[in-house]
Amino acid sequence: MRITGFQDLHADGGWRTISFLKMTTDEGLVGWSEFNQTSWNPGLTGVIRQLGEGLIGRDPQAWARIGADLRAQTRMVAGGLVDQAIAAIEHCCLDIAGKAAGVPVHRLFGGPLRERIPLYWSHCGSFRATLPELFEQRIGGKAVRSLADITELGAEVKRRGYRALKTNPMLFDGERPRMTNPGFRSGLELGRNGDPALFDAIAALLEAFREGAGPDVGLLLDVNFGFSAEALRQLAYRLAPLGLFWLEADMHAPEALAQVRKAVRTPIASLESIYRVKGYLPYLEAQACDVAIIDIVWNGLPESLKIAQAAEAREVNVAPHNFYGHLASLIGAHFCAVVPNLRIMEYEADDVPWQDEFVTAPPAIENGELLLPAGPGWGAEVVEEAVRRHPPR
Repeated sequence: MRITGFQDLHADGGWRTISFLKMTTDEGLVGWSEFNQTSWNPGLTGVIRQLGEGLIGRDPQAWARIGADLRAQTRMVAGGLVDQAIAAIEHCCLDIAGKAAGVPVHRLFGGPLRERIPLYWSHCGSFRATLPELFEQRIGGKAVRSLADITELGAEVKRRGYRALKTNPMLFDGERPRMTNPGFRSGLELGRNGDPALFDAIAALLEAFREGAGPDVGLLLDVNFGFSAEALRQLAYRLAPLGLFWLEADMHAPEALAQVRKAVRTPIASLESIYRVKGYLPYLEAQACDVAIIDIVWNGLPESLKIAQAAEAREVNVAPHNFYGHLASLIGAHFCAVVPNLRIMEYEADDVPWQDEFVTAPPAIENGELLLPAGPGWGAEVVEEAVRRHPPR
């Protein structure tokens, strides 16, 4: 079997563009993957196209050699766009390898250890608050404009069976809610400092969620790169009475993050922006987090499994970073099926309804759990006609 070509397709995903990569072969089998190009990784599509050109004529079932060759070829610029592009190509190869063998991808890695994947509702309220018109006019869900709406949303999370929810710091101090200093956009507070009023507002947000969701739904807060180590400690002290499931924060300084973790009671989750085992090792060796978050779409499934193994050797659980579309969620489910040290999986429970048209078998969610896909490859095909009906906005 030989690779004959690649094609990238892009669709409107509401607050983001959902992108797919198609790999074709001379035997008619097609491999699919999902990737994500946004304002923080412009040019990814071009990198994928250029790396793909050099693979025409290769056997996609030799995915390990293809991945190794691409990493060797790009070793001088490892990480970032290069690793994201390699992951997209690897995932196409794995989809084809599974289909050729007639088995789900997780079987290629000895799975499954579990067939039901526990989920948390990601960005809970974040987009309903910051993009209310999108929800009211196109998605159909109720917008969030006040803390009372947050309480109502918390009750919805419990009603729909999710065992945990994750939100972002939001302020309800103006005409419309706003997200505060996530730390990866321009025009924000570059010192990443906090103050008591901000910490009180974040606590009020989480208390409103707790009122609606009740004591049995875990609360997760993601502050991204928004706070320095000093501010993060202060925030954790303020939120300690709420008993968070975890506080999620990113830093490019393992020792600083480790000092935060040792100073606070709240579990710390981090590392979603880190690449490869070699990138994770300094954090794992410093005992910088309780849960290592792994972006499978960025690292690729084979490398992600190596990272999970390194984390397990140090008694650290893992969780997929998964704010993408349905195909990425299915890819993430195959990861979750085979790693022993899974904590929980991220899932966008609030999403555009037309995304269900993009794949032949959308993720099956039952009582807050994703049921492991059983079909060959990833367990679903991309419906090209549906993707083209929804061009990016």
